[in-house]
Amino acid sequence: MTLERRDFLKQAAASTTLGALGLTLPTSRVLGANDRVRLGIIGPGARGQELMRDFVKAPNAEFVALADVYNARFDQAKKLITNAGADASNVKTFTDHRKMLEMKDLDAVIVATPLHTHARHFIDTLAAGKDLYCEKTMTWSIEEAEACLAAAKKSSNRVVGIGLQHNSAGYFADSREWAKSNKLGTVTHAEMWMSRNSKRGVGQWVRPIPADCNANNVKWDAFLNGRSKRAFDANKFINWRLFWEFSGGNVTENMVHQIGWLIGVLDLGVPTAAYMSGGVFSEKDGREVPDTIAVTLDYPNDLVVTWQSSFSNSRYGLGARILGSHGTIEWLMGTTDMVSGRAGSGWNYAPEKLNNPDGVVVKGEAKGVNHYHNFVECVRSRKEPNSSVELGYRSAIAAHMANLSYRKKQRLTLDEARQAGRQLASR
Repeated sequence: MTLERRDFLKQAAASTTLGALGLTLPTSRVLGANDRVRLGIIGPGARGQELMRDFVKAPNAEFVALADVYNARFDQAKKLITNAGADASNVKTFTDHRKMLEMKDLDAVIVATPLHTHARHFIDTLAAGKDLYCEKTMTWSIEEAEACLAAAKKSSNRVVGIGLQHNSAGYFADSREWAKSNKLGTVTHAEMWMSRNSKRGVGQWVRPIPADCNANNVKWDAFLNGRSKRAFDANKFINWRLFWEFSGGNVTENMVHQIGWLIGVLDLGVPTAAYMSGGVFSEKDGREVPDTIAVTLDYPNDLVVTWQSSFSNSRYGLGARILGSHGTIEWLMGTTDMVSGRAGSGWNYAPEKLNNPDGVVVKGEAKGVNHYHNFVECVRSRKEPNSSVELGYRSAIAAHMANLSYRKKQRLTLDEARQAGRQLASR
């Protein structure tokens, strides 16, 4: 970690005052039920535009500002707004997110930037007195997660939501109810998985580089965010998910969603230890982050959680099972039966007859809510969103502990992971 980044985190952890970040706090308005929520987004790239498609449909909400280090994103995002039937003519654009945060007519900010910049945008947004929706994973490192959690607690009058959308779904609501009503008994193991496949020779996440992606159209130093200075690298700018310097790989892209769901269902804290094995086995295309992964997380009260993932086989899709002495919760998405070839999705509870002889199978039917619209409504009501900053923190810590264990090739406790993270970041 360079001094610039370390100093930023120390400053942010110590204070979220506006003077520390050179920002001027606009006068916060109290929103009535019929007031429009004015949204801005930092990072309207590929994932950011996916989020915009949902947020632009939220009742009585509108985008008023866009901030990005890549000029091409502005026209793309404005076209998206227009195609949704909204007016994009007055939407303001900024290549410096701090200038956008000075806007008085801005209520909430969506952060959808590359992972290594989340903490800066997270803390800057709160310091500017705006409500915040931050994409998962909340941060790039343990140190950043702790700084962001501290900043959110000091800005307790702000609404903060995290992009862990499974926690707004019906399979979360039902599973949490089943767990709370003690249908599981003693839970000692939860297993989860996420499988994908790609055509041979085409690596997961590898995206083509646009012709206009060059040093003239990208604020490269802002993207680096305190990393060592170097010449513009279009591949790392577009395909940042492949490199440890900017990403946490599949663990922070996918495992974090499922671990966030499990944390919410079982009210888990942070792991006591983590171990992760795997490697770059599927496509040796220059990526640093592994494509084949097996994670083990130890939690207090005698619980072990496992997660496995492959980019070479998609048959079993995404799934989770919470295994209890009195019953099992199963959640499946896109799992293909080996014999019939039929794909199945859904969630259910099944009793363990040995300890729960009167239990019956329950099929999940809860409808859930729109995760993005939930955040917009919380901006009005000042309630806590379905995926809170605390959930963002706990899921981020689990993800970072797993990745650090893989990189150190050893089982790590939380304190050991903190130390390992500082060592790796200082290189």
